[in-house]
Amino acid sequence: MASEAERETRLRQLLTFGRKVLPGVLLAVALAAAAKALQAGLGWPSMLLALGLGMLLVRASAKDRLTQPGVEFASKKILRFGVALLGARITLEEIVSLGLTPILVTVAAVVGTILIGSWLGKRLGFAKSFGTLTAGATAICGASAALALSSVLPKHKNHERDTIFAVIGVTTLSTVAMITYPFLTAGLGFDDRAAGLLIGGTIHDVAQVVGAGYAVSSEAGDVATFSKLLRVALLVPAVLAVAWVYRMELRAEGGKAQLPLPGFLFGFVALVALNSADLIPEPLRLVLVELSGWCLVAAVAALGMKTSVTALRQVGGRAIALLVAQTLLILGIVLALLMVLV
Repeated sequence: MASEAERETRLRQLLTFGRKVLPGVLLAVALAAAAKALQAGLGWPSMLLALGLGMLLVRASAKDRLTQPGVEFASKKILRFGVALLGARITLEEIVSLGLTPILVTVAAVVGTILIGSWLGKRLGFAKSFGTLTAGATAICGASAALALSSVLPKHKNHERDTIFAVIGVTTLSTVAMITYPFLTAGLGFDDRAAGLLIGGTIHDVAQVVGAGYAVSSEAGDVATFSKLLRVALLVPAVLAVAWVYRMELRAEGGKAQLPLPGFLFGFVALVALNSADLIPEPLRLVLVELSGWCLVAAVAALGMKTSVTALRQVGGRAIALLVAQTLLILGIVLALLMVLV
């Protein structure tokens, strides 16, 4: 057991760390609160608003030694904590209740989009990690997946710029899809179940899936939401697989495999298991889901404070074309599978 002196030392270290990061964390949370307030008034995605607010402060925060440590902490640690809490949204019972066909469609769409989308990135001249980042964000759960994948991809000088671009891109395209896909399902003559599968299997972010699904009908909304949560559940194997692939590549190149095993995913799995076993009281589960949203929005605001508009412009039109192509890719895969299986 630790001695009294050791405990006092640890407590002092904790208090020192807390004082160091608190100003920046509070700034990120304040921006998150402002983004959520603007979302209520404007109806725009809170993550996109938080990014914009953060980027307005990029110059001031970069030079402010008081807030810089907390901004760094929020963009990494709070981000991972928020991703872990996403597990409180999902139960295995909900996934199984979808039946075999939706599971096959979803898994095939996610795997196909990541593999083909990454290949498209290489064909357009991007680094492999950038193609993986955008394809994974498109395939799984939009901004949340972009943030989770970014944490295990190799770090480079444009790493944060690429992450912000992926978040902005998938959030924007997700909003476009939310508006247009209900009309697409109607034009194709899909029933409510097929419409829900298409919407849940293709739109990037959870909020936009819910909006589009229930715009069709209650049944389509339910199916779309469950299908989307299955894609969220695939975040765990996808991130583990990406981390493993890049770790093996580092070893093959003779370097040290310094990509850490993403511990936050174990928290995600643990929460899914506890939620599936009905061991999380409903009031607590709702708090965890809400806290997850706050953590992710605050983390995005912090990322925005570290990324300049000038840096984003350097990504170029090819990157936009790649994200659009990956979005159309997952739509095409799901449509083809639904035509055959449903």
